[in-house]
Amino acid sequence: MILTHNCIFLCFQPTMNHHEQQNITILKESILPGDSKTINMEIAKLHTMTKLKIPIIVERSKFHGPTVLFTAGLHGDEINGIEIVRQLIVQKINKPKTGTIICIPVINVFGFVNQTREFPDKRDLNRVFPGSKTGSLASRFAHHLLKEIIPHVDYVIDFHSGGASRFNAPQIRIVDENPELKALSAIFNSPFTFYSKNIPGTFRNSCSKLGVKMLLFEGGKSVDINHEITQEGVEGSKRVLHHLGMLNSRKKITIPQQKTIYIDKSTWIRAKYSGMLHGYAKIGNFVKKGQLLALISDPYGKIEHKVKAPNSGYIFNVNDAPIVFQGDAIYHISCPSEEVR
Repeated sequence: MILTHNCIFLCFQPTMNHHEQQNITILKESILPGDSKTINMEIAKLHTMTKLKIPIIVERSKFHGPTVLFTAGLHGDEINGIEIVRQLIVQKINKPKTGTIICIPVINVFGFVNQTREFPDKRDLNRVFPGSKTGSLASRFAHHLLKEIIPHVDYVIDFHSGGASRFNAPQIRIVDENPELKALSAIFNSPFTFYSKNIPGTFRNSCSKLGVKMLLFEGGKSVDINHEITQEGVEGSKRVLHHLGMLNSRKKITIPQQKTIYIDKSTWIRAKYSGMLHGYAKIGNFVKKGQLLALISDPYGKIEHKVKAPNSGYIFNVNDAPIVFQGDAIYHISCPSEEVR
């Protein structure tokens, strides 16, 4: 089902901040209203005994308000998200007019060093939440993140990219049937909002269970920085902060002409043959059923297989790989809706 911009906009008002307090303590360090502080989280060393510090950048206003956490690099090779949070810091967007903004640009610093998705213990950090104090390395870090930081937080915007060579159109992912998250995603106003269930073991699932509202942003692909994707993430974050009354009045917001398109039904188009992939469909575009999306060829100029759209819909993920194998996902396309909510 595709929910277009004609959907009824649900009025969203920030919830009363239940974390309003004079003192915030993270890793035994206190941050008072008006303070700016960088706290280094050290969970473990490398096998070379080298310390790896994960900076937690905290900016507090003197005036009460919500606490928003911006996170990226949960997967160490998803650099686009890291650049978005870096831009929030460089442009001083993270200095709130009210409330508190916490930025963790690189959660999985181990993976960032190696440009890999996983932790050194080969585990996906985003599948081990809520973690354990005495578990694996990834599990211990998940535990500390939930114990030390999330109790202070009202809202999280977590930035991700497509895995491998798959390029995601800018999109917010939320669970269905949550009016508050739907309204918040409309305020962020990414080109697409994709309904997806919370997966057990994920950061998003744990935050949801703890009553913390999360928008998960997907955009671009791993081991890559894309300026357009970065801008979407930064501008969407500014719109959310502005709505919460937290954005510095000197910072301006932009409102896209087209409102976010809601998608709750989609399908993957997979390669029926192995070969060289020649893609024609542009990310984010609407295509019609039967439209030519790509060709899969051999390297010798004898064979070309056509890839056509199985239905009309929006292309919101494309495989940028030059070579694909039979069964590889090459396009993610929304399916037509029978009703609009």
